[in-house]
Amino acid sequence: MGVELVGLMIPLSAVLGCIFLGALWIILRGGSRKENRAIQAEETRLIQDIYHGLIKMEERVEALETLLLERERKGGGVS
Repeated sequence: MGVELVGLMIPLSAVLGCIFLGALWIILRGGSRKENRAIQAEETRLIQDIYHGLIKMEERVEALETLLLERERKGGGVS
């Protein structure tokens, strides 16, 4: 009976050890996921800021083009 018990305990210990290590891995990765989410949120905010800045710059360029075209139509030219 002792040998049979040891024969069952070894695989049972291995399975429980794997389950424990898997749970530990998930717990440890959970913290890094939160950090990844924070980093992704920051990157998303920066990309949105850049996008809005480019939209404003496009509007300014269009306004300057309009001013230059009006000046050319009036015969003023660009010096």
